Amino acid sequence: MSAEATNPATPGPVTGPAARWRARIDLRRLGRAALLGPAARDRLPDAIGHVAEAHRAHHPDADLEPLRRAWVLAESSHRGQMRKSGEPYITHPLAVTLILAELGAETTTLTASLLHDTVEDTDVTLDQVGEQFGAEVRYLVDGVTKLEKVDYGAAAEPETFRKMLKATGSDVRVMSIKLADRLHNMRTLGVMRPEKQARIAKVTRDVLIPLAERLGVQALKTELEDLVFAILHPEEYEHTRELIVDNASRADDPLAEVADEVRAVLRDADIQAEVVIRPRHFVSVHRAARKRGQLRGADFGRLLVLVNEDADCYGVLGELHTCLTPVVSEFKDFIAVPKFNLYQSLHTAVARPDGQVAEVLIRTHQMHKVAEAGVIALGNPYAPPSEEPVDGEREDPTRPGWLSRLLDWQEAAPDPDTFWSTLREDLAQDREITVFRPDGGTLGLPDGATCVDAAYAQYGEDAHACIGARVNGRLATLSTVLRDGDTVQLLMGQDPASEPSREWLEHAHTPAARIAIQRWLSTHPAPEVPGEGLSESLHGTVERPDGLQAGAEAPAGSADVPAAVDAQRTRPRTPDSAPARSRTADVLVDQPGATVRLAGCCTPVPPDDVTGFAVRGGAVTVHRVECPAVARMKDAGRPEVEVRWGDTAECRVTLYAESFGRPHLLADLTEAMALEGAEIVSAMVEPPSQQRVRHTYTVDLPDAALLPALMRAMRNVPGVYDVSRAQTQGA
Repeated sequence: MSAEATNPATPGPVTGPAARWRARIDLRRLGRAALLGPAARDRLPDAIGHVAEAHRAHHPDADLEPLRRAWVLAESSHRGQMRKSGEPYITHPLAVTLILAELGAETTTLTASLLHDTVEDTDVTLDQVGEQFGAEVRYLVDGVTKLEKVDYGAAAEPETFRKMLKATGSDVRVMSIKLADRLHNMRTLGVMRPEKQARIAKVTRDVLIPLAERLGVQALKTELEDLVFAILHPEEYEHTRELIVDNASRADDPLAEVADEVRAVLRDADIQAEVVIRPRHFVSVHRAARKRGQLRGADFGRLLVLVNEDADCYGVLGELHTCLTPVVSEFKDFIAVPKFNLYQSLHTAVARPDGQVAEVLIRTHQMHKVAEAGVIALGNPYAPPSEEPVDGEREDPTRPGWLSRLLDWQEAAPDPDTFWSTLREDLAQDREITVFRPDGGTLGLPDGATCVDAAYAQYGEDAHACIGARVNGRLATLSTVLRDGDTVQLLMGQDPASEPSREWLEHAHTPAARIAIQRWLSTHPAPEVPGEGLSESLHGTVERPDGLQAGAEAPAGSADVPAAVDAQRTRPRTPDSAPARSRTADVLVDQPGATVRLAGCCTPVPPDDVTGFAVRGGAVTVHRVECPAVARMKDAGRPEVEVRWGDTAECRVTLYAESFGRPHLLADLTEAMALEGAEIVSAMVEPPSQQRVRHTYTVDLPDAALLPALMRAMRNVPGVYDVSRAQTQGA
C-alpha cells in the first residue's frame, strides 16, 4: 500500500495547465515500487539504487559502500516487521533516506538514516553500530533514538526532544534525520486513530515545523505544513484544494504570460537566467486567501528567476524594475541581509495591466539549493574546510544563535513540563534580530526582545545586577524593545546582593531570561507586607535633602502624594504657605495695572514664546505658546493678551527627570542642581515603576540662560536618562 493510499489527508497531484509549472523539490515522486523493486540478494537492490542515484546527483564522487552495508544491516534487522499500513517496516528507513538523498545530504547522514530505527526497534546495539560504521554514525543514530516510556512515563516525549536538541547542538544532522523521519510518518498517518493523528500533528506544528524553518529546510517545512493543515483543519484544507483545482483548470495563465515577458526582458538584456513558475503550497494559498479575499490567477504562484552569480540577481532586478511596473513596497533584499536560517533571495513584484500582481523571487542556483534544503545542502559541515571560511555568522551555520540560546536555557528548565511548554513558546518566535555590544561582539535575540533579554543573554544569572542600559548611546529602560542592528551597552550595579525586579518578567521574552528570573523569585518569596518607601524599591537607602531617609516619617505637610518627597533647600513649607521669596522673570503686558502670573502647567522662562489670557481678579496668566492649555482656551473663545519678556531674567521653572533606581540618586541629583546655581523650591519623587523613578523639581534660577546647562548637568548624573520641562498641570 503506498503512502498516498494510506493517508487520505495527503495533498494529491494537480493536473491541467499547472503541470507546466516547476514545483519545489518533489520528495514524493518515488512510491513503493521504487523502494522495493525486484532485486537479487547478491547485488545492490533497486531501493538503494534509487537512493544512490539521488545521492550521486549531488555528490558524484561519494563512496556508496557504507550505504550498501547499512542496507544489509537494516534489512536483516527489520525483516519480518510490518508497519501499521501493512508495508514491510524497511520501507520507512528507506523512504527517510531517499528524502534526505533528494535534498543533498552527504553519505554519513544517509547511512545513519538507514539505521535510525535499528537500535530502537531491533536487537542491534549502539556499540554494534559504532563498530561497523564509526563514531559519527553512532552519534547520529543515538541522537534520534527515542527514550522508553517504561523508563520516563509521560515525560518520555519532552525528554526525547530535550535529548535530541542537545545532540543537535553538537551535530545538526541529528535534526535533519528527525525531520525526514517525521515527514514520512506524517505521509502515512492516515492509518492512525483520529485522536492520535491530531496529537502528532499538533506536536509537528508546534515543534518540528518551526525547527525546519530555523534550519532552512523549506522543502520539508512546506509539506509538513500541508499535512498538518489537512489533519487539523480538514474543511479549510478541502476549500483550499478546490481553489487550487479550479485555478488549474482555467484556460488562461497570467503567471505564464508574465514569465514570458520576464524571459523577453532578460533575453534583450543579455542576462542568462532560468525563469520558472513555483506554485504556492496549500497553506500559502490559504494564507493568501485570508489576507486578500478573492484570489486571482497570479495569486496561486510566484515567478522564480535563477541566475549564476550574485551580481546577476541585482542585474535582473534592475531590468524588471525598468521594463515592467514594479510594486516597490514588495521589495526585500535577503541577499545583502540573509535571514537567520541561511535564506538568501531578492523579493519583488510586478503589476500587470489588469491589476494582478505577480511576485518574483530572484536568486542564484546555489541560493536556491540552500533555500530548499537549508543546512542539509551544506554537505558534511564538520569536514575540514577546503577553502577559506566565509566571514561573519555564516562561518558555522550549523550552530546558529537561536540553537545556542535554546541549548543554554533548556539545561535550566526545572522539569519536563516547563521545558516542553517553554520550548513551544520559544519556537513560536519566528524572527531573529542581531544587536551589537560595545566591544564589537553580537547577541542573537528573537524579535521583540528587550534589554532584559539582552542582559541575561550576555551575563546569565549575573544579569540580576543590571540597573539599566544604553541603546545606541542613549540611556534606556530595561523594558526597551530592541531592533535589529541596535548597539546595547548594559549597565551593571556593583552591589553583589542586587536582585531582579518582579516586573522584569513582564518584559522578558526569551526563555533564558524568564527561567532565571523565575528561579530567583522562587527562592526569594516576596514579603507579606512590602515596604512603602523608596529605599526598598531603589535597592538601597535614598538620601533626602532635608536629612530624612526615604520611607521615614516626614514633617507635616512635607508630602503631597503617597511616597513623595517634598523638599526645600532653604526652609520647609506647607502647600498653604507661600515661599518667602519667589523669583519670576520680568513680563510686560499691555494691560496697565494687571497682575502677571506664570502658568504652573508649563512654567515659561525666557526666551520661550509666550502668550497671555486674562483671568478673574484682573490678573493675566502667561503660558508657553505650545502649552496644551493654550489650545483649550482658544477653542473656548478666550481672548489672548499680548505679553513679552522684559529685562529681568530671574525665573522659576518645573523640570521632570526620569531615572533608574539606585542608592543615593536623589542626593547626587540635587547636588548637581545646586552646583548649577539652582535653588530648589520643591522636589517630588514618585514611587518606582518598572525600575524607573520619576522626579519633579521646581527651581528658581538667577538667569533663564542657565536652564540648558542645568538640564545637561541633571542628565549627566549616573542613572538619569531623560530631563524635560513641565508640559501640563499634574503631569
